[in-house]
Amino acid sequence: MEQAEEIKILVVDDEARIRRLLKMYLEREDYQIEEAENGDEAIEKGLSTDYDLILLDLMMPGTDGIEVCRVIRDKKATPIIMLTAKGEEANRVQGFEVGTDDYIVKPFSPREVVLRVKALLRRSSRTSYLTTETTAKDVLVFPHLSIDHDAHRVTADGTDVSLTPKEYELLYFLAKSPDKVFDREKLLKEVWQYDFFGDLRTVDTHVKRLREKLSKVSPEAAKKIVTVWGVGYKFEVGAE
Repeated sequence: MEQAEEIKILVVDDEARIRRLLKMYLEREDYQIEEAENGDEAIEKGLSTDYDLILLDLMMPGTDGIEVCRVIRDKKATPIIMLTAKGEEANRVQGFEVGTDDYIVKPFSPREVVLRVKALLRRSSRTSYLTTETTAKDVLVFPHLSIDHDAHRVTADGTDVSLTPKEYELLYFLAKSPDKVFDREKLLKEVWQYDFFGDLRTVDTHVKRLREKLSKVSPEAAKKIVTVWGVGYKFEVGAE
């Protein structure tokens, strides 16, 4: 079936063998694949081209995946899946803290990679918006903020807010249960899935980034994400 728009993916790994393997499997899904063999090349391409998704190796000589993710995240909301080796849990936590949306542990099954890529593309605002019906069926509307879940689109005071898939999922999870307090463990379980048991600072970092992005457009919208000290976070409808 012909896609509405060709999906463009950047594969970043210092091992040519892994890049070739991933490219072969992803091209079978009719994705357009570009490659980068080191962190500096990944940053250059990631900032100059609008990719739908980046597959990013964590451990690379020179500029590693953590730094690549940090630099790209400062400018763009491109979905990022980190490729990590077993035993690098601390590095995976770092990856989530700088804005990685998902991770896959090496050695991996190429079919698993394809499934994870498809799942993240579905959750990302750009591709979901392309394949969504024009009539929204799932829209949360609050003062200063609306969330169109069919389109994965967030607007604050009428202006679109560019969020990563994970930032969006966190906001939507909180907003669909207004005024309910969630502790960090619950948020990790519900928003960061795939059996991830990590540092609770991951939640704090994403809440901070989410507030910053909302605040640039609407300080009133940002105030709806409320910290409940000693417990966790909630989405407060009446917060102004």
